[in-house]
Amino acid sequence: MKFRYTNIAIAAFSLAVSGLVQAQKVDLVDNKKEKKVEVNIDGKPFTSYFYPGEDVLKKAVLYPVMTAKGTLITRGWPLDPRPGERIDHPHHVGIWLNYENVNDNDYWNNSNAVDHVKHAYGTIKHTGITSLKSGKDKGELTVTADWVDRDGKLTLQEKTTYIFSGKGTTRTVDRLTTLTAVIDAAMPDVKDGMFAIRVARELELPSTKPEIFTDASGIATKVPTLNNDGITGNYRNSNGVTGEDVWAKRAVWCNLTGKIKDEDISIAIIDHPKNVGYPAYFHARGYGLFAVNPLGQKAFSDGKEVLNFKLKKGESTTFRYRLVVASEHLSDASINAMATDFAKVK
Repeated sequence: MKFRYTNIAIAAFSLAVSGLVQAQKVDLVDNKKEKKVEVNIDGKPFTSYFYPGEDVLKKAVLYPVMTAKGTLITRGWPLDPRPGERIDHPHHVGIWLNYENVNDNDYWNNSNAVDHVKHAYGTIKHTGITSLKSGKDKGELTVTADWVDRDGKLTLQEKTTYIFSGKGTTRTVDRLTTLTAVIDAAMPDVKDGMFAIRVARELELPSTKPEIFTDASGIATKVPTLNNDGITGNYRNSNGVTGEDVWAKRAVWCNLTGKIKDEDISIAIIDHPKNVGYPAYFHARGYGLFAVNPLGQKAFSDGKEVLNFKLKKGESTTFRYRLVVASEHLSDASINAMATDFAKVK
């Protein structure tokens, strides 16, 4: 007797197997002295919500991020440099959410390395932790922040809930961010945004030539070619597009796979049907920037589409993203199942 397996059957089997894997305890530890909330899953460090203040970073981030086996998947530089890393884009730290243009202020590229006289940069100021809950199967952290322009004027108020969970050697972060306009807020189409992670050197795609990347203000960043020994990354999106071709392509999800030492690793970003611009364009680069940007449609479609997203004073919108970190190379079917599950999140 021969058996035929369809993608639907494989996905159903994956869901059944995942249901048998017990959810792990999540502990959130409020470390006020070091300005972070530590996230431990199954008794082991996963990440920290880190809010050191604008003298160090211009937004709060999740940093560092580790697999269930303790392997660092985020770049260390500039906070904790490691040998062989790239030292470009100092604003790429950990996991974050911001945007290149809000009322002509650049929140994405802001850092202590840029010239604040020549260009208007905005800052996202952590304002508080409103809820912190550990749990036997998930942990929830709710925080607030103010998006202020170069003159300190409040533009957007942010409320973000992080939901952390783990099963087996898979770790999951759901970020649910509501932005409310304090004044009219224009967010025109630009490429640098919105939910992003900067990954470890080993998870970059092998580089074959030096690159120069220029932002909307004409500021260029040189990204040199480096030694490719041990560089193993590759992208694949929900439509089967692979490699650097996933850049500027719409997709429900995108998966970055690679290997660090003897550990197979996947990092997947999953979009949500209720988000603006769904399915969003992915701003995923070979040098280690892995981002999804729902608002930069003109930049990614070569002008064929224009969104020019705006919030009037008092209006709100919510961005929902799931990031999955696994100590294996996740299949399309398993990520599709995760996307179906995430779509149920309100």
